[in-house]
Amino acid sequence: MLFARGWSQISRRSINRCRWLRSQQQQFHHSNHFPSPIDASHKVLGCRVIHSWVSNALSGIGQQIHHQSTAVAEEQVDPFSLVADELSLLTNRLRSMVVAEVPKLASAAEYFFKMGVEGKRFRPTVLLLMATALNAPVLRPQVDVDSLSRDLRTRQQCIAEITEMIHVASLLHDDVLDDADTRRGIGSLNFVMGNKLAVLAGDFLLSRACVALASLKNTEVVSLLATVVEHLVTGEIMQMTTSSDERCSMEYYMQKTYYKTASLISNSCKAIALLAGHTAEVSMLAFDYGKNLGLAFQLIDDVLDFTGTSATLGKGSLSDIRHGIVTAPILYAMEEFPQLRTVVDRGFDDPVNVEIALDYLGKSRGIQRTRELARKHANLASAAVDALPESDDEDVQRSRRALVELTQRVITRTK
Repeated sequence: MLFARGWSQISRRSINRCRWLRSQQQQFHHSNHFPSPIDASHKVLGCRVIHSWVSNALSGIGQQIHHQSTAVAEEQVDPFSLVADELSLLTNRLRSMVVAEVPKLASAAEYFFKMGVEGKRFRPTVLLLMATALNAPVLRPQVDVDSLSRDLRTRQQCIAEITEMIHVASLLHDDVLDDADTRRGIGSLNFVMGNKLAVLAGDFLLSRACVALASLKNTEVVSLLATVVEHLVTGEIMQMTTSSDERCSMEYYMQKTYYKTASLISNSCKAIALLAGHTAEVSMLAFDYGKNLGLAFQLIDDVLDFTGTSATLGKGSLSDIRHGIVTAPILYAMEEFPQLRTVVDRGFDDPVNVEIALDYLGKSRGIQRTRELARKHANLASAAVDALPESDDEDVQRSRRALVELTQRVITRTK
């Protein structure tokens, strides 16, 4: 933006100068007399002056481009690096929170919290950035800002920990339901320790999340995150018990995607705002950011299930369609090739049907349109950040840029 503004100003000056030169040329060409040697020398001198001005102008443009490019580069932030230290502390606390008295349960519960397989901690990163991005003056006059700020960050960190435990619990349960054998590039817990222990480990994580949630003593936040757990179950049931029409409905698919993926991050973002005492309007902006980021994330996940490989994804590619799950790329392909509906209705237990569906997908714009929809939601998430109350605080501005940067990383990721 800074570069564009600088270039625009330079361009306007250049255009004005060119117009002036053109008017001088037109006056010369319309003149009825041939120039004398003195006039000619003036013209040559004029050309030298013009050449000198152009050289200086180009040099100035180069300098401004370098200056503006440097300014833009300084504005770019790495979202994960920005909260790396805090995230490290949070990760250590998570490991201590999932310790159980029974060794086997403890081993199962901490399976995806171990060093090296904990993932990028995407959701805690979002929430820590959101906490800083909302560090603006509280708009409710009745809130005691001093008492609120004393332990606010700790309470917001607790939301990040609770969110990650709920997320990992849902992964453990999903892997059992999907009969998955890999997760994050290693054997899934159900594959390594069996379905029963994987389910109980998920339940144990949810119980620990509930204990941490109760310690916040905020009924509105408790209600929000309890609703998330309900949505996770609802989304899974919607996926398991679809009618033919529901299975082929984009609206049904997006609702299910919200429940299974976006509800957790959207309601957690809202909880971060509520703990800080923000108004309903600001809290909804935080919610909208999380919702649209979550939807964009899942849409790209659906694309990568077709375009990625098991090596980059940490799980088997084509896993959704092989499990009979119809996602956005196939739904868009079905709009272009209605005959694909018959294949979808037959199911994908037969590998031949999978190949036919993939052939139609390859001829369609299903992948492209899914990416476009993901980009639309990413833009909506960015717009929610831009609509937050203005702040001159550098940390706030940097965190908001990081949140916007995350929306772009989500839609350009390859794993």
